[in-house]
Amino acid sequence: MFRFSVAALQLIELCVSSVVHLLYGFYIFSSAVAGDLSLALNDFLFKSNIEPSIRDEKMGGSANGDDDLPPIVLVHGIFGFGKGRLGGLSYFAGAEKKDEKVLVPDLGSLTSIYDRARELFYYLKGGQVDYGEEHSKACGHAQFGRVYEQGHYPQWDEDHPIHFVGHSAGAQVIRVLQQMLADKAFRGYENTSENWVLSVTALSGAFNGTTRAYLDGMQPEDGRSMKAICLLQLLRIGVIVYDWMDIPILKYYYSFGFDHYNMSWKKAGVWGLVDLLLGNSGPFASGDWILPDLTIQGSLRLNSHLNTFPSTYYFSYATKRTGNLLGRTVPSNILGIHPLLFIRVLQMCQWRHPPDVSPPFKGYRDEEWWDNDGALNTVSMTHPKFPVEHPSRFVVEDSECQPLQPGIWYYKIVEGDHILFVVNRERAGVQFDVMYDSIFERCRKHAFRKLPTMPDHV
Repeated sequence: MFRFSVAALQLIELCVSSVVHLLYGFYIFSSAVAGDLSLALNDFLFKSNIEPSIRDEKMGGSANGDDDLPPIVLVHGIFGFGKGRLGGLSYFAGAEKKDEKVLVPDLGSLTSIYDRARELFYYLKGGQVDYGEEHSKACGHAQFGRVYEQGHYPQWDEDHPIHFVGHSAGAQVIRVLQQMLADKAFRGYENTSENWVLSVTALSGAFNGTTRAYLDGMQPEDGRSMKAICLLQLLRIGVIVYDWMDIPILKYYYSFGFDHYNMSWKKAGVWGLVDLLLGNSGPFASGDWILPDLTIQGSLRLNSHLNTFPSTYYFSYATKRTGNLLGRTVPSNILGIHPLLFIRVLQMCQWRHPPDVSPPFKGYRDEEWWDNDGALNTVSMTHPKFPVEHPSRFVVEDSECQPLQPGIWYYKIVEGDHILFVVNRERAGVQFDVMYDSIFERCRKHAFRKLPTMPDHV
């Protein structure tokens, strides 16, 4: 257990709050997270049950007779975190307590969707994360990462499938993982299939990219590179310095997930830091991080080889905080929008793709992308739509999709901003319980795979 003087505690708290608040502040969570940092830091320093809680999360046998009950895995989005980070702060605002078999993995908060999908597999099955030889060489990082001595659900297979719930980019991570399972993309696991996934529920899912990526600094010409001067360049520098400093207590408290890039001063040295800052190496140089995946072009590249599978149940909640006033799309319910998202809602509903740049796909129209929640466009969150639209059905009430049919994206549009159902439970009020209760009830009562009945033998 660490022992610190009052002055040391204040210094550490100031450092952590400053770094995390700076990097969160201009993007999604900002003050929603910063307000809880002091309490979370105290929990980290003075409570010794954080690491045991991570170990205790693993799914084993149950004395209650519900061993066969599929776990529900909650997958965080960009800048997110799993159980045990930020001093025990819950990304899903405590929703994981609503069911006895819920897992909350801690994946890279800024790593690419591909890397996060690989990490999620080994988090569940166990073993050392293998990012794949070809991908690792192409992106310039180590092939192997974190070691899970025991998987959190090692029995996972077609006979023991899992329910997945993903927020924001977490929804696309789940889709990429399911495709990898179908493609048998994990060395040493030749029996994987898409049927390992029983259901997918998306909360503000980033299926088709977002115009916000361009507002924050991604180039609309290619969706891969950044503008020379932009907010994302500040983020890039902050992350590089944070990872290069490699202060254990800070990295334990919060990690961006780039350990496989070996950016620590211990391995990179001073000249390595220079190379990283100049953009000659690292995830921002190779494009192997989350923002290129969140551009419209990046989502098109991903969606072009992702399928909706006939034996999996799909449901999506798309959020929006815009309305129509005199024929113009404008922010709605101003008091209901997080203060640091209001400007982004306004900017996104005025977005125009540069006229001198080719549109991201044939048939693109700006007005289809104006409705938004401050981080994602509502059209992006309903279901996979571009370049090929997947089977879908719009519903107003959850009861309209009973009985559930697999292979169809049921989607519902909810009034709310992008972080209404995460981090801060109080903002959503009763809506929070209604949302998660309906998700968990659907997983437990309506989304199941019917097994063929065998005839009775006389």
